[in-house]
Amino acid sequence: MKIRSITYFCNPRFPLDQAVLHRAGVFLRNARAAFEAAGYEVQTTRLATIPFPALLGESRLDALPDTARELDLLIKQIEVGHASLGPASPRMPRSYEVIPEAIAATQNVFFGGVMADNRRGIDLAAVQKCAQVIVRCAPIDPNGFANLRFAALANVPAGSPFFPAAYHEGAQPAFAIATEAAGLAVEAFTAATTVDKGRSALVNSIEKHGQALARVAQGLTRRAASKPSTTKSPSPRFLGIDFSLAPFPSEALSIGTAFERLGVARVGLHGSLAAAAILTEAIERARFRGTGFSGLFLPVLEDETLAQRAAEGTLTVKDLLLYSAVCGTGLDTVPLPGEATAEQITPVLLDVAALALRLDKPLTARLMPIPNKKTGDPTGFDFAFFANSRVMALDSEALQGPLGSRESFSLHPR
Repeated sequence: MKIRSITYFCNPRFPLDQAVLHRAGVFLRNARAAFEAAGYEVQTTRLATIPFPALLGESRLDALPDTARELDLLIKQIEVGHASLGPASPRMPRSYEVIPEAIAATQNVFFGGVMADNRRGIDLAAVQKCAQVIVRCAPIDPNGFANLRFAALANVPAGSPFFPAAYHEGAQPAFAIATEAAGLAVEAFTAATTVDKGRSALVNSIEKHGQALARVAQGLTRRAASKPSTTKSPSPRFLGIDFSLAPFPSEALSIGTAFERLGVARVGLHGSLAAAAILTEAIERARFRGTGFSGLFLPVLEDETLAQRAAEGTLTVKDLLLYSAVCGTGLDTVPLPGEATAEQITPVLLDVAALALRLDKPLTARLMPIPNKKTGDPTGFDFAFFANSRVMALDSEALQGPLGSRESFSLHPR
């Protein structure tokens, strides 16, 4: 098991306070060293701010591209891999419109867009605006890669260490751990003769690593709190670990492989929903200090087996939506036709939002229309964290009637 990211959460204010960012860099360097000394490979360190509409204010939204560009340069100086400026807000409709330019101006800055939460319900105008962001971002890069840095968010609270969902709230800085732990599920069910035996093995593995990671994190908070400081900035608090069983594009580190070791012939066939439920419930049974999704990631392009089943046509977008009802994070890194329109994408996002509110769980959608590619065409990514697949079908048409309006409406959980 590896650490996908140590994510530091803070409010750098506007204009960006370099002292705040410097403290983040120092903390993350120390954290990386501490976790690596404990035997965990740390793939990335990341920084997440409060949502950019709150950071900038409505009158300064046009400054987002320049602010994002400045942050992109600053994180390199403090040796942090990626930064998130958080999600656009329905309270500031124009905040969605400035995201594509900011993504085009940067390489390592991520964004989100809120489309539903348990206070406002589903905001149809925000759902439509998220779809428009996806369509506008698609041609920024010839292979649609820019949409890796944008996700539509439904019912997602602050404090998730996984990007692009990560954002901060409050004054006190914080940090959290995102794991790359799909391999634990593969190991647990490879030798298991029953569901209970495999599930118990997975729960035990999660708890063992969760306790080890928490010990290191608590040591970091104690050391940070004990150091004399010339500033009034409080030391960061530990939010917890997101054990969402994130995969890596190899068969042994694939959550799709775990489905098939459980007994599903191929992910996408009947039985897959049961496998998703079993794996997600195992995470919920485990005792550890959790944060973020702590569910089950099914990112098509980040998973060797999922990518293969999608290329075969066995796994569809509708299948992934179905599994989101019992697992963790919604639709992630889904390759779509480059000709997809905002009107076609909106119904997919609306389904994700409805699932999130009705089931009272956080879900996101990270959709990737690929320019000049049609359904069934092979993808051509050259990225260590991606497995190539084929463009998946988008079987949807524009919404009409009440769902085609721009209203907000509540949707209470079951």
